[in-house]
Amino acid sequence: MAIMSSNPSSSATKIARSAKSVSAAVFLSRLLGLVREQVLAGLFGAGTSMDAFVVAFRIPNLLRDLFAEGALSSAFVTVFTEYQEKKDLEATHRLVNNVLTSITIIISIICLLGIYFSKDLVMIMAPEFVQIPGKIQLATALTQIMFPFLLLISISALVMGLLNTRGYFFVPAFASSCFNLGSIIIGGGLALSIPALGYPAIYGMAIGTLAGGGLQLLIQMPCFRREGFRIRPILDLRDPGLLKVGRLIIPAIIGLSATQINIFVNTNFASRCAEGSVAWLNYAFRLMQFPIGLFGVALSVATLPMVAKQATQGASKDLGDTLVSALILAFALTLPAATGLWLLAEPIIGLIFRHGHFTQFDTLMTAQALKFYSIGLIAYSAVKIIVPVYYALDDTKWPVIGSFLTVGANVVIILFTLESFQHRAIALSTSITMIFNFLFLAVILYKKTGGYPARRLIAAFLKIACASAFMAVAVYFTAIWTYLGEKTAGLLVQVSVSIVVGIVVYVTGVMIMDLKEAKDILQALIRLFHKAR
Repeated sequence: MAIMSSNPSSSATKIARSAKSVSAAVFLSRLLGLVREQVLAGLFGAGTSMDAFVVAFRIPNLLRDLFAEGALSSAFVTVFTEYQEKKDLEATHRLVNNVLTSITIIISIICLLGIYFSKDLVMIMAPEFVQIPGKIQLATALTQIMFPFLLLISISALVMGLLNTRGYFFVPAFASSCFNLGSIIIGGGLALSIPALGYPAIYGMAIGTLAGGGLQLLIQMPCFRREGFRIRPILDLRDPGLLKVGRLIIPAIIGLSATQINIFVNTNFASRCAEGSVAWLNYAFRLMQFPIGLFGVALSVATLPMVAKQATQGASKDLGDTLVSALILAFALTLPAATGLWLLAEPIIGLIFRHGHFTQFDTLMTAQALKFYSIGLIAYSAVKIIVPVYYALDDTKWPVIGSFLTVGANVVIILFTLESFQHRAIALSTSITMIFNFLFLAVILYKKTGGYPARRLIAAFLKIACASAFMAVAVYFTAIWTYLGEKTAGLLVQVSVSIVVGIVVYVTGVMIMDLKEAKDILQALIRLFHKAR
């Protein structure tokens, strides 16, 4: 029997309902994430310390993105869902503890190796740092401090996947806020005080990052225990459930690694550009992560348990409706967001980051990167939704192929454009390759599943694009008419009024064009507004 009705409106409504609590928590997390970036920008700007910090954090963070939000979570949720459907409670609990024990051992070994080879990893990721005295040494020390973050966040990802499957969405999503709070309060406090002890201020932010990872795990443990789970060390390498997680996770790491490998490649190329390029790209990418996390991750988290159940029961029609509904919701939210980021890139960057050591030149360079990143925003969110579907269907081949194709295309595009576009070439190439990756996976999945409602998806996209075009015109002229100078108050008025006008025009457009999914979004937002009051 199907898990849910094949009615498209029903699919969209259920996804929107599940995603709303995630969106609320992720919104808070992303907001605090921006505050964290503001603290970094104000204290360190976009110079040597910030470049070194970005590279040092990126090394364990690349592995975190693969494990925490990618392969590990998807593989574990798939197997855990199967155990809940077909196994007894004791077998399910045994699987959880076996996976937790195995992952703890494996990631601990990786962390120890990472700390030992930190300098080599920094040299591989950012070889041009050697041109600036002390920069390699600083990045190496910061990497060694932050590497254990990988272990904390990987365990946190397992707990998050388990809680999502059990119907907990808000607390796991809120856990990211605890990471940002730890980074801001502990990291910022240490950055201001630790120089008195003879250490660089940026060390404080590295320690704060580690503390934030611990808080992100701890906040989820009460819900974990409430569901009857207790952590007991179990190591059974022959357990069928563990073997299936391993079978899914190894190719899944490759399949979901396109973005992460590209980030690695991009960091290498960015280190060859002007001083500050690594930081400019980081600030821009972090800002773009706000709508990705708010919309793409929220919809992915809400959709994955449904898709996993539908795949387990062979409900292919329902699976197709769920996927298309999730993609339409993602398009409806990210396309106007991308349009707004392109048009308002400079005033938004100026408003958020231009404080302390962050200069007007840094604002301009970061805004240029943000514009080119925004081109791929819709594809970023869509890939986060569509890739886990492949793993729910126990198919890892095509994501792997797509991964290799996009990585190769990224290198080629950057090589041809880096000299002319400098750091902007990296942002542009990242967006183009992500769009290609989504289209490739969408076409293959359509053939693999015997077809999903693609016409409904394309028709909805065209309506969304038309509404976004009208919104773009309104935002463009509003931004001109409300320009009051480069001071914070003037930028706040310009950005706020332009966003409000854009939202009104866009919502009016999609409603006039009778986009059914827009009603689900509005209803979810209205409920969130009433809850917040």
